[in-house]
Amino acid sequence: MPIRLKWEIENKNRFSNINDYSETDRRRVLNMIDNNLLSVHFQPIFSSKDGAVYGYEALTRIKGDNDKISISDLFLKAILTKTIFPLDMQCRENAIREAVIQNINNSGSYLFINICPETFTDTAYRDGITDELAEKYGISKEKIILEITEESAIQNWKLFKQAIDKYRNRGYKIAIDDFGAGYGGLKMLSTIEPDFVKIDRHFISNIERANINFNLVDAIATLCFRIGIKVIAEGIEQENELRVISSIGIELLQGYYLAKPSPVVNGRGIAIPAIHVKKSSRLHTNEECHFIGDIADKVETIHPTAPVTTASNRFIKNHELWVLPVIESDRAVGMLRRRRFFEEHILGRCGYGMHLNAHKNVRHVMEPQFLTVEANTLLEDVVQRVNSRRPEFLYDDICVTENGRYSGIVAINSLLDAIAKKSLIFARGSNPLSGLPGNEFIQRGIDKRLSQNIHFDVCYIDINNFKPYNDHYGFERGDFVIKTLANVMVEHIKSFESNGFNFAGHIGGDDFIIIARPQISIPLCEKIISIFESRRQEFHGIDDYKNGFYQSKNRKGENESFNLLSISIGIVSTEVHRIYSYAQLASLAAEVKHVAKTHSDLKSGSSIVRDRRLMVDDNVTEESKLVFKPSTQSLPSY
Repeated sequence: MPIRLKWEIENKNRFSNINDYSETDRRRVLNMIDNNLLSVHFQPIFSSKDGAVYGYEALTRIKGDNDKISISDLFLKAILTKTIFPLDMQCRENAIREAVIQNINNSGSYLFINICPETFTDTAYRDGITDELAEKYGISKEKIILEITEESAIQNWKLFKQAIDKYRNRGYKIAIDDFGAGYGGLKMLSTIEPDFVKIDRHFISNIERANINFNLVDAIATLCFRIGIKVIAEGIEQENELRVISSIGIELLQGYYLAKPSPVVNGRGIAIPAIHVKKSSRLHTNEECHFIGDIADKVETIHPTAPVTTASNRFIKNHELWVLPVIESDRAVGMLRRRRFFEEHILGRCGYGMHLNAHKNVRHVMEPQFLTVEANTLLEDVVQRVNSRRPEFLYDDICVTENGRYSGIVAINSLLDAIAKKSLIFARGSNPLSGLPGNEFIQRGIDKRLSQNIHFDVCYIDINNFKPYNDHYGFERGDFVIKTLANVMVEHIKSFESNGFNFAGHIGGDDFIIIARPQISIPLCEKIISIFESRRQEFHGIDDYKNGFYQSKNRKGENESFNLLSISIGIVSTEVHRIYSYAQLASLAAEVKHVAKTHSDLKSGSSIVRDRRLMVDDNVTEESKLVFKPSTQSLPSY
């Protein structure tokens, strides 16, 4: 009996009192099913390693120009009119039938089928329907991947989890579709523990320009890599998007740029562009290390199925080998540490360790708990994590990964050496007047944040009319102003955040710079201006302070009246658009600082200008804007 007819018989009394839903919409959905107005297209999913077809997603299409209704509208009407079960089953059957007709069984590719979570709560739902379809058309369950859309609001998580577990136990694989766009989020990821995650195209679109999207996709990919979930980037529509996604290391790719949906399963692969990813490497002894990946060593590894005797022989032959990472499918799953391995598993408590463990493999004796960090983790952050370990594990080596894959090992003494080297370099590069780090340190600080793709603001600070102040009051007073501003900056950076991310630098003369989190940059700068302006009486003396100005020579050597000291701050944010180099950022910051100084000259006081322009191909878009924020003490607010 057809699925549609069986559903109608079982639900004949269900719509006797329809009040909230349109009977017309209900009949429209059922008409689509009854009159065979639904077809199926297949969109390939490609491997990023070699461009081969990994699988096909079955997509329902409406034949002809039927009432100009879209697929999304059709499924929405089906949910509202409680006809989602027969519609979902019909789409599922169409996908399996057409895929088998086009010989997907012999292609080596998987079949991705979308299923609606709302189907599980339908009264007509029963176990085994998909099994019946697979057996009817002769396709292995292991070739079918069921995509659960995250956009649905799941009302009964227990029932949903039970249904998913039954599918998985029968051999089907599970994928979360549109991850990040819906209601479930991490809860769905944790609940169903999928085999695949498809990142929603919202995050893929313009990823080469949208820094926040890049960081979110990178974070999702890293999370999934660590727990063994394959990631699919869907909605790739431009070459630049493909290049960025490939550089992150995402395994599977899908989108119109690669291949559009087609009624034909053709099996043709694609050419993946060569991606040159900058890898972490050991630095020369006179260079500063920023990240744990900079000091990681490639140590020989061992597979968890290797015999214990193999591990023992490796340690015996190589006296400098202190740790053996246990690697499976490029991921670290455990550690063998020389001392504990020999004491606990070779010697044992009574000297019979080798006799008891000789027949075992490495998986039985490895240490599954170990510290693992991504290669782009700051050294200081790694030190904090090391210090949080239990005392007996404090000196254990650190496992370093790149996008979840094993990259190398760092010994504790190497970490301590790198931290000490950074401290020496910082001391050498400090400005002798202010004590703040100078240009070299500033550039390194910005470069390392750019390489980590962390959102931050660069605040370029300049004291207005500092040269005439120096000429009039003398260099000793000028030095006092410089030191005062430096101390104010450092003090209030600490009050806003204490984890070491924010820092102040002294470019030279009366030019300073602050690196800060985007959410605190403006309030931090406002506070600095407020405190600096409150010290004007110390800077100028009582008489000039009361007058509100002082007389000094201008650049032409002529007497001129100058306003009391104030500050101009130009802020460039990486939150909106991606910055690729220190030089690009420095140029933008200087430009915005110039605008801030012009604004200060017009208003005779301090000002803050934050650049929120979207940059596309080095041009400013129509959405460009400069956000002006005057000093609250000297200027009215806008």
